[in-house]
Amino acid sequence: MRLYRLLRPHLDAAGALALTAVMQIEVWLSSYAAHHALLAPLAALATSALALRARRPLAAALLTLGALGAIPIVSKGFDNESLTFVAVYFVALYSLGAHARGWQARLGALVVLAEIIVFVTHDGDSFHFGDLAFGTFLVGGPWAAGVGIRLRRQSERHLTVRAASLERERDERARAAVAEERSRIARELHDVVAHAISVTVVQARGGRRVLEQDPAVARAAFDAIEHTSTNALAEMRRLLGMLRASDGEAALAPQPSLARLGELAGQVRAAGLPVEVVVEGDPVELPPGIDLSAYRIVQEALTNALKHAGPARARVVVRYLPDELELEIVDDGPGTANGDGAGHGLLGMRERVAVFGGALEAGPRPAGGYALRATLPIASART
Repeated sequence: MRLYRLLRPHLDAAGALALTAVMQIEVWLSSYAAHHALLAPLAALATSALALRARRPLAAALLTLGALGAIPIVSKGFDNESLTFVAVYFVALYSLGAHARGWQARLGALVVLAEIIVFVTHDGDSFHFGDLAFGTFLVGGPWAAGVGIRLRRQSERHLTVRAASLERERDERARAAVAEERSRIARELHDVVAHAISVTVVQARGGRRVLEQDPAVARAAFDAIEHTSTNALAEMRRLLGMLRASDGEAALAPQPSLARLGELAGQVRAAGLPVEVVVEGDPVELPPGIDLSAYRIVQEALTNALKHAGPARARVVVRYLPDELELEIVDDGPGTANGDGAGHGLLGMRERVAVFGGALEAGPRPAGGYALRATLPIASART
């Protein structure tokens, strides 16, 4: 194969040289010795021009066909005696069809048509349809075979380019999917870390204040810190494990959901914020993305309340509507900085809601406290 690639650029020249040598032997051994001085140069021109058949197909065909057409005029009968004459003629026609493109291909078709007319009418006899059919087959056949080979090669190149393009697109989609997965995991890590740190800080402050006066309360606070930190560490390990896993494993990894809302509320209560969870409507099976985003929105809202609301109570309402899932998280604390948009928490919640075409409203309540309402369309996530 390597030797073929090295020799391929020179194959046309080698073939033309071989045909030239054979045809010259025929010329000098033929019975047309009186015409050798004219016959030999014409034969050499006809065969040597084929060395250009791939690079200059139209010029090579015109030179070869012109020289072959002049040979019977110079030495009548040599064309019938020579086998090389017929071979060169067919190679010229085939090469014209196989290598000519664009305007050269269109002009080449006219050249072939002219050759057919000359072939049918050259003997001067009366015209017969059979002569036209035979001439078309004999002259047009090699040219048509070359055209067919050229079209097949073009189709193969097109398919090769298309396959390479599809492979690049597949790789780009795979990289985009991996990047999206990494971004999702980064958001998950933010939510996990923010919630765990907030709970830990609140419990540590409370435990420090009552450490000497009420060791039992301090011990409960430290237990809550241990429990929250252990759960957060386990979830962070799971998420980081997804980063190291294959894409298929990451896609199949279990995610937090509203089914764990009671556990989340228990962690927040243990941190010092009383939470009431209310479910309205008939619970339905949610798409995984909606389920995960809903859990994280509630988690982030309670984390903000725990950090900013001060002494307060919180209420979480989950409403299952026919085509939507509504989340309402309110607190009655005196804090005013809860979810003011300065940090990444509220931005992250808006991003999660926007992915599904939902809506999010957050701000202080007229009666005091803070309220956050999110709407997630369920139907659009299923389509």
